[in-house]
Amino acid sequence: MREQITVDKAIKRGHLIVNVPVFIAIFGCPALALYLSKQNLIPGWGIGLAFLIGFVLAWLIWSFMITKWRIWAFENVRNVHELKKRAIQEKLIWNDGNIFEKTEIRNAEDKSKLKKLEKKFEQEDEYREDYSLPPKTEIHYSRAYNYFELGVSILIIGVGIYFFTKGETKQYILGAIMTGIGLYSTIKEFRKAFDTKPKIIIDSKGIQTKNVEFKNWSNIKSEEVVQEGYGKSAKSYLTYFYDEDEFEKIEIDPLNVTHRELENIIRTYRIRNNKNYR
Repeated sequence: MREQITVDKAIKRGHLIVNVPVFIAIFGCPALALYLSKQNLIPGWGIGLAFLIGFVLAWLIWSFMITKWRIWAFENVRNVHELKKRAIQEKLIWNDGNIFEKTEIRNAEDKSKLKKLEKKFEQEDEYREDYSLPPKTEIHYSRAYNYFELGVSILIIGVGIYFFTKGETKQYILGAIMTGIGLYSTIKEFRKAFDTKPKIIIDSKGIQTKNVEFKNWSNIKSEEVVQEGYGKSAKSYLTYFYDEDEFEKIEIDPLNVTHRELENIIRTYRIRNNKNYR
């Protein structure tokens, strides 16, 4: 029996064989053109052309390599649902039906293999209980995150006061606005610093958040940790449906838990609940 590859290893390999060559093509072509231009080997307009060539080459590399990675990854990873979700979140692949997904280069053999691999999605993912987790997990505001936000707020106040004291009308208005924003944010972060109540409580019986009272696992469905947005503006949320059609969505970035840690936590307590009430 072939040894299964973990989702983390598959994602890392994807970045290595797909994104690294793409990065090299995008930045390598213009860099090479700039060097050749300084050596008077190509005209200056060649640099602009190199940007276009780099983009087209990068897209061709991605279109070809992502198909090879898809086949290898879905063949060797057991939890294909998690793999696909992670690959989309980490910008390795696009959502099904996306116009860019249709630009993937697939020959007849590739299409045949991917068609056969669709059967793996008929199985649910398998997860193991994390025995290191306590009977109950309480999640609070992250002190490090809170102090960072507090520092930024105080800095905004400082910059606002600087502009406020310049004496010119435009700078006076800008300074007043920045000072007001900084003060509001500072008060908000100070409140968080002294807030010791858990924002999320999870155990083998259910989940409670600062917005929703305790709900049993039997009343919860489709619980997951999702990421929205791109790059530095991306935010992570715990989401789930409860009491049939009610929906909870709580941001976890300000909390003392990471995206991956919370995924492990909710899976483990769901497993424990299933074991207790089997």
